[in-house]
Parts: sequence; structure tokens; C-alpha cells
Amino acid sequence: MKKSYVLAEPDTAILPITGHIRALRKCLIQMLGFVMLLVLGLLPFHKTIYEWISQPLIEQLPNQSQMIATTVTGTFVAPLQLILFVSVLISLPILVYCLWNFIKPGLKHIERRLVLPLFLCAIGLFYLGASGAYYFVLPTALHFFMSISPDSVLPMTDIQSYLQFCLSLFFIFGMIFEIPILIFLLSINQIVSVHVWKQQRRLVIVGCFFVAMFITPPDALSMIMLAVPMYLLFEIGLAVSQLYLNTKRIEIN
Repeated sequence: MKKSYVLAEPDTAILPITGHIRALRKCLIQMLGFVMLLVLGLLPFHKTIYEWISQPLIEQLPNQSQMIATTVTGTFVAPLQLILFVSVLISLPILVYCLWNFIKPGLKHIERRLVLPLFLCAIGLFYLGASGAYYFVLPTALHFFMSISPDSVLPMTDIQSYLQFCLSLFFIFGMIFEIPILIFLLSINQIVSVHVWKQQRRLVIVGCFFVAMFITPPDALSMIMLAVPMYLLFEIGLAVSQLYLNTKRIEIN
């Protein structure tokens, strides 16, 4: 009687180091390729996109003022930087999907159930933070800067300086809105317990205002507009962590 053999599929989680490097290279090439395709697709609309990002500043400028370019390449480089940032922002779900396919084979089943929702929540929170910075914080900050400008000074902002200011603001607020993810990971891994977080609430409030004081423009309204959401995000992360840990205890019992 002949024996039959079934070939098992190779487990990508136990590939040699060269296999992991090849898989990582493939993942990075896919991510970079998608971003570059998006950049090429958005290039014809670079003027429209830059006009959209500059609209909050234009609305605050005096009638005689306008935006300027202090370098020969400024009118080309600034929109190109913006296109690259917007392309990465739009492609975040695809980039996370590529990254997920790379790390998924090395995760256990219970970890897969947890990591993917965290990725999706992180993307949504980043979008929410960047949107809040554009629609609420940026106009407030620009209004403050224009209001304190001396009457003898006519503001004329360089397009590259303005773009760097905007992109930094969007990125900072996007990362600040990842606070619930950070609190959740620290809590479920027992690095900082939920009980300790609750005991240090007053310290957290002070820390939120302290961080907001350095990140936002030097006016009280902008600081409050960042500090209050930071604390609310902390409470959301704490509540989700408590709910998750309670659910795990019930499953164990």
C-alpha cells in the first residue's frame, strides 16, 4: 500500500531572516509605489489643492496683502510638498493594509483580532486630528497672529513657511489624537495600570495643558482647544481599556 503525503504550506512566520527581508522589501515597494502613483495623479491639481490649504490664511490677510515666494523654486517645491503629504494622508488605509499583510503571519489569532481594529482606529483618529487642526485650530491661530500684527506692518507670508507651519500643525494634532491608542496599549500590557491612571488624573490634566502650551500658538484659546480634547481622548482611552480588561476577566472566569 502506497503512502500518500500532503505538502504543508510554508509558515511565513518562521521564515529565515532573508525571507523576512524580502517580504519587508516587497511591502515597502508596494507602499512607495502606491504613494507615487497618487502623487502623479494629484499633480495636475496642485494649484487647486494649495489654494484650498491657503484659504484660511487668505481670509485673514488684509486687503492689500498677499502670499509671496521668497525663492525661485518656492512656487514649485511648496505645492509638491503638499501633494506628497496629501498623497500619504489619502493612502494611509492602503499603507496600513500592506503593513498588516506583512505582520499578520507572525501574529497569533487573538493578536490579529486586536491589532487590525487598532490600526483602523489609529487611522480614523489621525484623520480626525488633522481635520480639527485645519477647520478649528488653524483659523484661530492665524486670526491671533494677524490681530497682534502692528498697523505699520503689512503681513506677506512666504508660501513655503506657511506650508511648513500647516503641515507641522496637522501632523502634531494627528499624533495627539493617537492618545487613546497609547493609553490602551499601556494599560492592557500592564505597563501602567488603569488604577494608576485614575489616581493620576490631576497630573494628566496639568500635563495636557503643559504640552498644549508648547505645541499651540501663544494664545489661551488655541491652548484650550488642544488641551481639552487631549484630556477627553485620555478618558476615552481609559474607558476602553477598562472595558477590554473587564471583558477579558469575564472570559477567563
